[in-house]
Amino acid sequence: MAVERFIPFRKQDVIEMCCQVLTDKAAVESFQQFCQLLSSVIHYDYHEKLETLKNNYAPFDPNADTRVLKHLTLPQREQCQTDFADNFANILNAANFEKITEQDLQEALTEESLFKVRLEVEFDDFEQVVFYRRGESQLSETITSFWGLRKQTLHFTNYDRVAVYITFKDKAHFEKKQKQPLGFEPSSTIVKLFQNVPKADLEMLFPNSEVRMRPIDKVIIGASAVVGGAVVLITKLGASILLLAALFAFWLGIRSDEVEMTQQHIISFGLGVGIFGSFIFKEWSKFKNRKIKFMKALSDNLYFKNLDNNAGVFHTLIDAAEEEDYKEALLAYTFLLNSASGLTATQLDDKIEAWFNDQYHCLLDFEISDALAKLERMKLVRVVQNCYHAVPLTQAKQDLDQYWDTLFSYNH
Repeated sequence: MAVERFIPFRKQDVIEMCCQVLTDKAAVESFQQFCQLLSSVIHYDYHEKLETLKNNYAPFDPNADTRVLKHLTLPQREQCQTDFADNFANILNAANFEKITEQDLQEALTEESLFKVRLEVEFDDFEQVVFYRRGESQLSETITSFWGLRKQTLHFTNYDRVAVYITFKDKAHFEKKQKQPLGFEPSSTIVKLFQNVPKADLEMLFPNSEVRMRPIDKVIIGASAVVGGAVVLITKLGASILLLAALFAFWLGIRSDEVEMTQQHIISFGLGVGIFGSFIFKEWSKFKNRKIKFMKALSDNLYFKNLDNNAGVFHTLIDAAEEEDYKEALLAYTFLLNSASGLTATQLDDKIEAWFNDQYHCLLDFEISDALAKLERMKLVRVVQNCYHAVPLTQAKQDLDQYWDTLFSYNH
């Protein structure tokens, strides 16, 4: 299992952790002021990114409740779609999500679902499908079957967060297939965020997944129908069937003895056919009820796993990306502040990863390049012969204040 980039601690917790490792304990109050300034600057950057995402997604938002002031041309819509896809991927990367590969998706489709439902997905309905995940762990769950008589422990890969980005094909595609889209609009783009999704159940996140009976379910229902049907035929229609066979044999000249059909025979045969018809209806209802049961299992799973939909996903992911950026920058600055002689990028990366492992039993792949790039952009570090030095706290606060003041430079 690959080591995650995601830092599994809240922003406030990371601030407290950094305060504890400061070598100059008298500077804690000044450091907390620095943390507040750094948070404000990064928050402003991500507010702009959120507005850009919302504007690019607006032409495709299936949940929009606002009027359209200006209809976009086809090239303009395509440009919005491209810009949105690029910006959305950048936000997911900043939030330390990893792209789920095509191989992972194919494995999910072939593996058996944990909640014992077989699903089919029509991939031909999609123009674009991209899955991202964050937080991978190995879990175990005990599955019971045969009315609790059999217990089986399954080991599976679980994703803490899964983001789904899907664009549907245009209206002409569905008209050609003579298929009426249910729950979505052609050419629309949906964005969804889920939690605690087993890798084997990724296919249930597709919007057009349909429940299908598993072979074992078909065998159980089929065997029950065959046995029950045979019993009904023998007990309720056995005599009538023999009488009809003899009658047909007489009409075809196979049998020489004449067969007499009385009113009682006709009534018995009619009752038997009615009983057999009710049995067929009962078995068909059993089949439909079992399918409804599986569909309920699917909807129940999705109900508790769904975190957000469409434009609402942006706010969640923007907040996650902002926190990851903040935590990375703060950790890098703190460890450089504690180092009088400075550190190279590799030394700083190793130091932070070892600290997380030793102090909090947390293995992670720290994003050192992103962290140092942010600190350089805000002029919070100096580079001398490939060695990074933190700007002193007092100077760092002044630089951040100056950086904030220049964000709004309007001509009067």
